[in-house]
Amino acid sequence: MQHAASPAITPLSLQPRTLAIAFGLPVALALFLSAFGPADLTTWFLEVAPVVIAAPLLAFSWKRYPLTTLLYALIALHCLVLILGGAYTYAQVPLGFWLQDLLGLERNPYDRIGHLMQGLVPTMIAREILVRGRHVQGRGMLAFVCVCIALAISAAYELVEWGAALILGQGADEFLGTQGDPWDTQSDMFCALLGSIAALGLLSRTHDRQIAALEAARPA
Repeated sequence: MQHAASPAITPLSLQPRTLAIAFGLPVALALFLSAFGPADLTTWFLEVAPVVIAAPLLAFSWKRYPLTTLLYALIALHCLVLILGGAYTYAQVPLGFWLQDLLGLERNPYDRIGHLMQGLVPTMIAREILVRGRHVQGRGMLAFVCVCIALAISAAYELVEWGAALILGQGADEFLGTQGDPWDTQSDMFCALLGSIAALGLLSRTHDRQIAALEAARPA
């Protein structure tokens, strides 16, 4: 007696559950734990706001416009960086103090990690949208546009920090995380630039392979 063959399960159909477990749950757990007794409540709210905004957008868009696994992983990592910075404030993150002692630095460098990610992740988001939509011709122009988008986002974030400083006054010190550096804004944007360039140099080939696989797996 022959049994009816069970419907094939494609990698794409498994992707949402796998991604939710691998990336979504750690971010959700970290966000939940960070809400209990953050070092500064205003800073926590400002830092985790992008996570709270991005999470439902990713959840609702996965079916119509699923992203590559690489990009989901990078977004999740960026979320964890933001949540940790929000929980402790960037100037007080223990990981930053460990790096400060290890490298002999004058200040906690965790803020720089955040801005490296601020360049790296938007670059890869822009790259995926531009490549899949075929909006830009030529790898050189693609890289240039991605870097420009990342720097524009970095500049916009610095304007948000400036606005917070004007509105909150002394209450914005922990959010800004300048640690007395008069060139903090320029250093932040330079870190974003480095993150953007590093993303393109180190991840482009893997990203291209995943985009090709994702497009091939999607129904015509």
